[in-house]
Amino acid sequence: MRSMSRFWPLVTLIAILWLVEVVNFLTGHSLNRFGLVPRTTTGLPGIALAPLLHGSFTHLLSNTMGLAVLGGLVALRGRRHFIVSMVALVLAGGLLLWLIGRPSVHVGASGLVFGFFGLLLAQAWYRRTWDSILIATAVVLLYGGLIAGLSPLQRYVSWEGHLAGLVAGVLIGRLTQPRQA
Repeated sequence: MRSMSRFWPLVTLIAILWLVEVVNFLTGHSLNRFGLVPRTTTGLPGIALAPLLHGSFTHLLSNTMGLAVLGGLVALRGRRHFIVSMVALVLAGGLLLWLIGRPSVHVGASGLVFGFFGLLLAQAWYRRTWDSILIATAVVLLYGGLIAGLSPLQRYVSWEGHLAGLVAGVLIGRLTQPRQA
């Protein structure tokens, strides 16, 4: 049972996301005004708040699946690793999105999903252990299609948020996993 405790932060995160979406839905998605608006002072709180907000239950369900699998793989290394990685990804990815995003309200946890994706791949590259390589291989096989989410051709998709999350994941993977000789 102790080994399952590493997943409680992820389970808690997903529960919070669903609770926030219920409240957001009941208020006509009025909470989305707290999303990230790039290069504005009013958009700065969105760096931390945007991942909690979603445009619909369908949007949240899509992100929940990626969070559960990819976040679960990150959580395998421990509760502390998951929490530190999640906070770093939200802040770094959010800041990068704030810097590069198009002028719009950006909401959703997909940047975090892409961040976990990038982190898992970077950990394999820099750690070069069998377990990290096996996990990265599974991630690419199961979620390699995420790369299509980087296309700027999708009008109502924050591809910049996806890109920012991916870059943040790779960067954090590099900073936290120095390559062994």
